[in-house]
Amino acid sequence: MSLGPIMLDLEGVELTPEERELLVHPGVGGVILFSRNFASVDQLEALVSEIHALRRPRLLVAVDHEGGRVQRFRDGFTLIPAAGHLGQVFDQDPHRGRRLAETAGWVMAVELRAVGIDFSFAPVLDIDHGASEVIGDRAFHANPDVVTDLGRHWIKGMHEAGMAATGKHFPGHGAVAADSHTDLPVDRRDYKDIYAHDIVPFKRLVHHGLAAVMPAHVVYAEVDARPAGFSAFWLQDVLRKRLGFQGVIFSDDLNMAGAAAGGETFADRATLARQAGCDMLLVCNNRAGAIEVVEHIGDPHDPVSYLRLARMHGRHDITRRQLHSMGKWQEAVATLEKYQDDPSLAFDF
Repeated sequence: MSLGPIMLDLEGVELTPEERELLVHPGVGGVILFSRNFASVDQLEALVSEIHALRRPRLLVAVDHEGGRVQRFRDGFTLIPAAGHLGQVFDQDPHRGRRLAETAGWVMAVELRAVGIDFSFAPVLDIDHGASEVIGDRAFHANPDVVTDLGRHWIKGMHEAGMAATGKHFPGHGAVAADSHTDLPVDRRDYKDIYAHDIVPFKRLVHHGLAAVMPAHVVYAEVDARPAGFSAFWLQDVLRKRLGFQGVIFSDDLNMAGAAAGGETFADRATLARQAGCDMLLVCNNRAGAIEVVEHIGDPHDPVSYLRLARMHGRHDITRRQLHSMGKWQEAVATLEKYQDDPSLAFDF
């Protein structure tokens, strides 16, 4: 059995019988975890182990663990600074900003790998245009060159920990005020402006270890009437052909309000997203919708997508005991804790 193109969520801190049955369906390839799936580090590690034991090759296990506002697990994990704060450090001292980004990316990734999680959907590569509250300080900076620089160092830290990186939200969510979780944002800039500005980090990092990309549920009205995640123009013509990207394309959650433009039913949305070029579809917080997509997809056979997805499995296995005994981890955590106490970073680093 290979990895299917659907990533699902779970209801709680343990697998239910229904979930065990659902996760062995050939259309499923991964699980995304949320804060509701976390009670303790021991419980989380046991849950991930149980998911991985269900089948071979093992299901991918992912989480949104960017740092700042979007960090699903906190107790027992190091608090990761928001990307925007790293950008502020960069403005004060570029060398320090780069080192802090690499340290934060490594700590984030290695702590997740120590409980068996394959990858986090990070880093955010959106440009901070000052327009989007849902992005805001999740973005590194307003300057695409700085976003690229800090993103590259963050990815370097992730790779050292054995984790593949996912850049989001292609081609850029930062210039629209609406939140695609609750609305359908429309960006009315022309293609040349978007390509010359927001796409810069994606274009450069495709060739510096960016293993996956997640498109935005945003309509770029001057370019295509469909949101990027349902647009063959954005995903195939621009991302695959013009940028030469060969990695995984994850859809954003098909249950978000911004995904409604992909069709009335979840099956419609799944079909359009796959036709546009998505390798894996996320369906979260709607079990009926998830089952609809699983039944619609059936038993897929897509060896190209499977090979891409297989590269998202975590590497460099490490136990928590081994991690906590590492001098590098101890020093990195101390650095990030000092940062939390003193955001001005008035200490040696």
